[in-house]
Amino acid sequence: MRFAIVVVLLVFLGGCTSGSGGDPVPTRRGASTTSSTERVYVSLGDSYAAGYRPAGGGAPAGATRDGFAYLVAARAGLRLVNVACSGATSGQLTTATGCPAANRAPDAPDPAGATQLAAALTVLRESKGRVGLVTLIIGGNDLTPCVVAPDPVNCATGAVAGIRANLAAVLPALREAAGDAPIVGVTYPDVFLGAWVSPDFPDGQRLARQSVPLFRDVFNTALKTEYAKIDATFVDVTEATGGYGPLTDLTQDPTYGSIPTPVAKVCELTYFCTHTDVHPTPAGHQTIASAILAATGR
Repeated sequence: MRFAIVVVLLVFLGGCTSGSGGDPVPTRRGASTTSSTERVYVSLGDSYAAGYRPAGGGAPAGATRDGFAYLVAARAGLRLVNVACSGATSGQLTTATGCPAANRAPDAPDPAGATQLAAALTVLRESKGRVGLVTLIIGGNDLTPCVVAPDPVNCATGAVAGIRANLAAVLPALREAAGDAPIVGVTYPDVFLGAWVSPDFPDGQRLARQSVPLFRDVFNTALKTEYAKIDATFVDVTEATGGYGPLTDLTQDPTYGSIPTPVAKVCELTYFCTHTDVHPTPAGHQTIASAILAATGR
């Protein structure tokens, strides 16, 4: 059972599919199509940033324009260059070259053998003086194995040390290339609260309870510290999606009955409760986009 759950989570968080999904749009191969007056928004990260959604309702799995980066760009009037790659870990920002077409965001630049960081730096330097925003969401794939570890918090503590080291190699380069443009670090909903109602987790309530301090005191605290070093804004999506609320606060859910309010919120904003899929629903992406826009005064 544990092995099967790990495989499911790795596949879902990675968003790896056999088809690209989303709308059939041409792939741009760089930032050269951006006009000299457009303000540019560069998005980096994993499947959350790429806008991945699971299959359903007759639509295939894959990245779509429902993702928060597309919503932010539209509302802020920015030209989005989304170099995110589904499945990316924090270490792969600087080590993985290229990104399979199935894992790229719609209309994303072809990385052509570049790492995600290198692709982002190229766009930022070519857009000097016109960078309106940079966002980065990363680290979820680093944490996935800890979900079924005997001691999830201890496992996460070790994983977070690696994430911090990887961010320390990425963030100063982004700041140098972005100049004084706003950089926003983004975290995740605490999707593992959904284990409370998921039949895939026999001890789901224990995992849900343990996930709260894991996100609040270990993962998000570390991320916030690293982003602060380059004067970047940290958007705590865990908090914005109700993840720190007391699990003794109950609400009546139409599907699951009386459950903790934070669990019901995660069931609404992600696919975890219904499909053991960590990705946001359209409402989840809307919530993330709104938090980013509010944090940047837009």
